[in-house]
Amino acid sequence: MAKSQSPAQKATVERVMHEFKEGELRTGSDGAKVKNPKQAIAIALSEAGASTRETPKRNKTALARTKGKEKRGETAQAETEGKKAQDRTLAKGARGGKKS
Repeated sequence: MAKSQSPAQKATVERVMHEFKEGELRTGSDGAKVKNPKQAIAIALSEAGASTRETPKRNKTALARTKGKEKRGETAQAETEGKKAQDRTLAKGARGGKKS
């Protein structure tokens, strides 16, 4: 584990572990549910770019990819909470829509 993590990394690790505890975390290769806590921690650190086993460049890339996924609402947690649908509704309202 990294000695110190940025706030963005901490938030990502927290989200991934929450997905694991809720049974929503899946592996990237075949989409199977993650049942092993050690595997969940490895996935969390990898997504957060806080792995000590990766190069700094690879960690930075992983964090950027994860933050983009979170902004688009493509995480299991966002899908469960209906964030995608909420974002679409808010985006339609922001465009102006019909005026009466």
